[in-house]
Amino acid sequence: MFSLASILLSADPKQGGTVQLVMMGAIILVFWLFMIRPQAKKAKEQKKFVDNMQKGDKIVTIAGIHGTVNKINEDNTIQLEVSPGSYLKIEKSSISMEWTAAINKVATADKK
Repeated sequence: MFSLASILLSADPKQGGTVQLVMMGAIILVFWLFMIRPQAKKAKEQKKFVDNMQKGDKIVTIAGIHGTVNKINEDNTIQLEVSPGSYLKIEKSSISMEWTAAINKVATADKK
């Protein structure tokens, strides 16, 4: 049985450029599959999550601030009610999709 290392070591020195080019392509492919693609997918999900946000949604910011959406502004900000009558103006990009999903999952489980 041949391993990749034995094939590469037994390659003809005249073909070294081809083998290096193939290996570089394989490294780029692996980097794209495991790093860039999942990150782009997560960014797309985050954008969809923020765009679907509505008044009354319970959210958590990346800083850990819990609150309820009171108003969605046109300048990519929201008015967050953190306690009755107390509001914060925050950027939409500062909302944590994972933490918001987790807190809403716990709240749903508690109601059952």
